[in-house]
Amino acid sequence: MRTEFVGPAVGEELRDQSGVALLIALGLMMIYVSVRFVWRLSLGAVIALIHDAIIVVGFFALTGYTFDLTVLAAVLAVIGYSINDTIVVGDRIRENFRNVRKGTPAEVINGAITQTLSRTIMTGVSTLLAVVALLLLGGEALFGFSIALLVGVGFGIYSSVYVAGALMLYLGVSRDDFIVKMEEVDERP
Repeated sequence: MRTEFVGPAVGEELRDQSGVALLIALGLMMIYVSVRFVWRLSLGAVIALIHDAIIVVGFFALTGYTFDLTVLAAVLAVIGYSINDTIVVGDRIRENFRNVRKGTPAEVINGAITQTLSRTIMTGVSTLLAVVALLLLGGEALFGFSIALLVGVGFGIYSSVYVAGALMLYLGVSRDDFIVKMEEVDERP
């Protein structure tokens, strides 16, 4: 048995620091993804990450469950999980744009999502099985953490498959974004 009490000053500090932690994590992910991909893929991936974090925080706001440090850790874990899944899909999109010569951007993106869908589902289901075990057997101390992961991983799968690709398409990603441009070489003596 354990009892915790957080006073108003500490609670306010926790809220402020957790918001800063989320913004720093999202900012670092944005930098990483922008270095790895073209800006249209990067922006779509980061918006999908923000979507996942907002869903988890919104779930806690709607249900009235306590938002504590373990839930914050779960939100950060969801961001990491979701960016991993989105990068796998983004890599396949980039690869397909370079290799598939025919097809519209929508067809290329749909093909990439279809090719990675089984991996996404298997990874998501195995993660959700572990999270359900935590939820059922983890006790009260891990309840908020488990619920946040359950909601976050579920929506992370959804956003990797549906949100990120659709945003990339909406932002106008095309084959031209992935063509490696050769520099002109001046061969004069």
